[in-house]
Amino acid sequence: MHELSIAQSILDIVQQHLPPESPTVETVKVRVGRLSGVLAESLEFCFSAVVSGTPLEGVRMEIEHIPARATCRGCGKDFQVPETLFCCPFCATMDIKLTSGFELQVAEIVISDNPSVGS
Repeated sequence: MHELSIAQSILDIVQQHLPPESPTVETVKVRVGRLSGVLAESLEFCFSAVVSGTPLEGVRMEIEHIPARATCRGCGKDFQVPETLFCCPFCATMDIKLTSGFELQVAEIVISDNPSVGS
């Protein structure tokens, strides 16, 4: 389960980017592409486990699911890649360039204005 090491890395990233005055973190927003190989539900579960017993215990993780997109090298059109079919829906060529769907990134760390929130 590589989601556990990814969750630990997300926790490390959040801790590295917090200001020294230790603000209260409410939410960590993560972008996960459909082709990233990451199971969102497993990542959420693992994140809850790695923040347990830390100052970030109780922080919510919000996952933005990024669809796979591609550009057709034949006709030049951009499209969302269907679930199991990697060809252009406009001209049917399989000569496409994937342009998104591999994302796995911490997009935002939401910090509370109220220090008691999340504690």
